[in-house]
Amino acid sequence: MGESIWIRERSSPYSPLLILITISSLLACCGANFHRDVDVTWGHDHANISDDGRLLTLTLDRLSGAGFQSKKAYLFGKFDVEMKLPPGNTAGIVTTFYLTTAEKHEEIDLEFLGNLTDDPYTLHTNVYTHEVGHREQEFSLWFDPRQDFHKYTILWNPLIIIVFVDDIPVRVFNNREAVGVPYPNTKPMKIKASIWNGEKWATRGGLVKTDWNEAPFTASYRNLEIQTMAGSVGRKNRPQWPLTQGLDKAGKKLLRWVRQTHMIYNYCHDPKRHPRECRHFIDI
Repeated sequence: MGESIWIRERSSPYSPLLILITISSLLACCGANFHRDVDVTWGHDHANISDDGRLLTLTLDRLSGAGFQSKKAYLFGKFDVEMKLPPGNTAGIVTTFYLTTAEKHEEIDLEFLGNLTDDPYTLHTNVYTHEVGHREQEFSLWFDPRQDFHKYTILWNPLIIIVFVDDIPVRVFNNREAVGVPYPNTKPMKIKASIWNGEKWATRGGLVKTDWNEAPFTASYRNLEIQTMAGSVGRKNRPQWPLTQGLDKAGKKLLRWVRQTHMIYNYCHDPKRHPRECRHFIDI
């Protein structure tokens, strides 16, 4: 059974009304099998997939890190994964889950920046459009992601990008093409993930280096879920999207809580940068 949610159609000529739709009627959902649905792209001897294909681990040591990507590329969808991050002193270690294009770089980026043993992980997010990034927002997580698995979600559709942590929205990037803000909506993206050494910048701007006595560092991924368009077509063969999920009142309240209590960097508030696209929008 699909989860029913209220969706407002924004910037669409089809209907001005609120429409109740069932996600399952628009989305094709699959629980991914890592054997079937992804390729290990580097560090092959540092990646391991369980026999049933439900768990994938990536390991970093002095010799190599590792990464994987989905076999298919997708234009819009909802992408969930549960991750358990490396334990201990992980300063300098970067663990990732993201969407990216094969060419003309566009990307929706989640990078988990390791830290000293008693300090929290940092979730670093970014959105690249038309080969330009520099749209970073960073958050301190309100739990220890090393202790157990937690769910991380990228929702991407023609009108909005939302990043969720355990179903709590932490980042929103709206489509503002109408006022000149580029938005990724034409190129399919693949799911990618990796673990690598980012000691030159990842922890306190590179001040804290990787302690290789703590190696190997292992990140675990499970329950990868991919939801994409099922080809639903409305009247006169018009596709039913961009009818799509957005944030309701409760979701917006949670987003405000995250921004007030756990956001530690927002490019829109950086006095050294003054990005033009942020001047009139509090939801970027």
